[in-house]
Amino acid sequence: MGRRGAVRYAVATAVAGMLCACGPPAPVPAPGPPAGEATAAPEPPPPPPVAEADRTAGLRGHDVPQSGAGETVPVPEPEQAPTPPDRERTVPMRVEIEQGIDVDGAAFASYVAAVLNDPRSWGGDGSMGFVHTEGPAPLQVLLVTPALADELCAPLDTAGRLSCRNGEKVVVNLERWVTGTPDYADDLTGYRRYLVNHEVGHWLGHRHEPCPGPGEPAPVMQQQTLGLDGCTPYSWPR
Repeated sequence: MGRRGAVRYAVATAVAGMLCACGPPAPVPAPGPPAGEATAAPEPPPPPPVAEADRTAGLRGHDVPQSGAGETVPVPEPEQAPTPPDRERTVPMRVEIEQGIDVDGAAFASYVAAVLNDPRSWGGDGSMGFVHTEGPAPLQVLLVTPALADELCAPLDTAGRLSCRNGEKVVVNLERWVTGTPDYADDLTGYRRYLVNHEVGHWLGHRHEPCPGPGEPAPVMQQQTLGLDGCTPYSWPR
């Protein structure tokens, strides 16, 4: 190969090497989101509105903390606690709420008193009426978180989801008060009335009763929270 041929060969070899080294252009990545957007959390949905029936029962929202402060405070009695007329005797009732839960204590106390003084409830035969008091009382109704309900109901096993009567205390589990049960899914007011009447029924000395038969109204002392066994939901002892 002559000198010119050698030069041409060297140039061709160099150009070929450059082409092999360069290859096709690398793809350009798509632009990402602006700084900070990649980790920003979506806005949480707004809480569902509180229905009038829930507000009447003392609820301000639907959150149910599993535990709270672990202590209860009495709800102040109204300036003029209504006394049911034409009742043979009056039962003083103190109402307490666990500290820290988002509940209107006055509304809850009024709700419980209205249930117990309804003509369909235990005193509807004229034998007794219930009056909210802030002082000492033989009947105490407490609205508490599941953890405190378990503590106050012991040695009964309420499993973080049940209510109970223990001595002078009627312990209402906040989770049941807020959510009810599947059998009462369309009638939380009915379930709350049942719950008050059932547990106060225990305080009055009544024991559990079975479903009398398919399609029959469930006795208020049936454990309706655990199921209806073929009965239909019913909230009242009368």
